Amino acid sequence: MRVPDQANSTSETGSATARRPRVRQRLRTPLEARQWRRRVAAWVIGALAFVLIINALVGEDGYIAIMRAQNEQQELSDAVYKLRNENQRTRQRIDRLKKDPQELEDAARRYLHMSKPGEKVIVVSPKPTPAAPAPSASPSK
Repeated sequence: MRVPDQANSTSETGSATARRPRVRQRLRTPLEARQWRRRVAAWVIGALAFVLIINALVGEDGYIAIMRAQNEQQELSDAVYKLRNENQRTRQRIDRLKKDPQELEDAARRYLHMSKPGEKVIVVSPKPTPAAPAPSASPSK
């Protein structure tokens, strides 16, 4: 009859000090090692390419940021165009007011409410609209 050695007897009792035997890895052949390095290199290159693509799309100077900047530039160009047109119209109006006395008189009457001596100014205001009566809380019979 065989007598169990100490390591086996402790593992049968469920002791916490029992260890599993280590599994020894098989040595790789040069071909397997080269294939493993190629796989690891491919994964590293793939991960690096992924990070670079994401950075190119959403990074600080990425495609999306460039598109936003172009849209903002277009909006600002439109605003500048409108302001230049408005400035040109205002300059033309100023020139007319400087050169045409009738235009100056019309502007003084319209904006400054001026009149010639002996004229009476009549201001017509719109008729006020009556307020709608508030609905009563009690039902009518």
